[in-house]
Amino acid sequence: MRGTTVVPGTPSLTPRPGEPPMHRLEVPLPHSLPFAVGTFDAMGPMSRADFPHRHTFHEIAYVTSGHGTHVVDTSRWPLRPPNIGVVVPGQVHRWENATGLNGYLILFTDDFLLDHPGDRQVLRGLSQTWLTTCPRILRLVEDLHDEYRSGAPGVESVLRALLHVLVVRMARLADTPVDRMDTLVDEFARLTGDPALWSVRACANRMGVSPGHLSETIRAATGRTPSHHIREARVREAKRLLASTDLTVRQIADRAGFADPAYFCRFFRRETGLSPGAFRRTGDLAATGDR
Repeated sequence: MRGTTVVPGTPSLTPRPGEPPMHRLEVPLPHSLPFAVGTFDAMGPMSRADFPHRHTFHEIAYVTSGHGTHVVDTSRWPLRPPNIGVVVPGQVHRWENATGLNGYLILFTDDFLLDHPGDRQVLRGLSQTWLTTCPRILRLVEDLHDEYRSGAPGVESVLRALLHVLVVRMARLADTPVDRMDTLVDEFARLTGDPALWSVRACANRMGVSPGHLSETIRAATGRTPSHHIREARVREAKRLLASTDLTVRQIADRAGFADPAYFCRFFRRETGLSPGAFRRTGDLAATGDR
């Protein structure tokens, strides 16, 4: 995806006022493979960043040792290595009070999932959990690391295949469905990450289908309407901004696509059981279903 990778030393994207910084994947040359894997030490200081930030790329973190907490959006995951977890593009995350943090990071853009586009939806599901892993997963991660460093002929196809196997085995570990999603459903899930497309008609227009066809397809595949998924996306974005920024409720309402802050407050309370102010003050994640 254009603009999701940069050469080393390129400044991060300038966020809108009050929002967390957005980081792109650093690659050695402008047309390098949109993929990287390395140890926390090899990836540099950003690998252990303790401030809220977002990525334009996917990150799989395999933690072999360390203490502290991995915070993703409004969920907090205490480190009990060996652990593995996923951060998808747009999520806000940080390492809180992390000491002795070691392991591997696997970074890649949506483009790298070309051979297995259904993995996007699986990764999105995995981003809602934090797994205690096993030696079999570690061997896969080490194989990815060794293959990436080798630069041998056919390295790109081998990396894509190994990554797909890793995603499938992580999904098995989490008891997450791994069947390939219909292309339309997968594309809709990706588009709900873009605030400019938070309406069924806007998503349908972008995909070149009618709103009715989109609604029928999404309901058949997920059991829920596209509008339900879009409401969830707006709530997730509001929670992220409430938890990780100092933006006012009015500003957050605007970021979540609400022209009327009062209506946003009613919407947020209806969806979560808390007012935006109460959510920010108490951090009562359990009350909203987050862990």
